[in-house]
Formats: sequence, structure tokens, C-alpha cells
Amino acid sequence: MKNDLRVLRAQRGWSQGDLADALGVSRQSVNALETGKYDPSLPLAFRIARLFGKRVDEIFDDELGGFANLRQDRAAE
Repeated sequence: MKNDLRVLRAQRGWSQGDLADALGVSRQSVNALETGKYDPSLPLAFRIARLFGKRVDEIFDDELGGFANLRQDRAAE
């Protein structure tokens, strides 16, 4: 799953360890999330979204279009 986690983390000047501590996960988990090797659980995705003040779908993209395309389609109607 593609995500903007690395960019969001860098904008705050946080290391992977800093983000891991804020989320209550390991640094290795943050690395796996950032590289797309691991998809977050739903509770973790919501914690990440709350931490960055964004919606889950603003951070994570399932690469199938998902909600972002649905929102755009509805807006165009």
C-alpha cells in the first residue's frame, strides 16, 4: 500500500524512532510501513491519521483508486 508516511515524518523532522515512539510500535514497523512491506491494521492507520491531523485516505492509497476516486466522482456529479 502506498503512503505518505515518510514525507509526513520528514516534514516534522522526526526520525523513524520518534514516530515509532509516538505510535507505540517498533522502528522496524515504521520502516516496513514506509517501504510498503507492511500494511497497518485499521487501529494503527487511525492512530497515524490522528497524529498527523489527516484522514486515513489522505495518507494511505490502496493503489486501486479507492475512496479518493469515489470522492472525486461524487464531487463531479
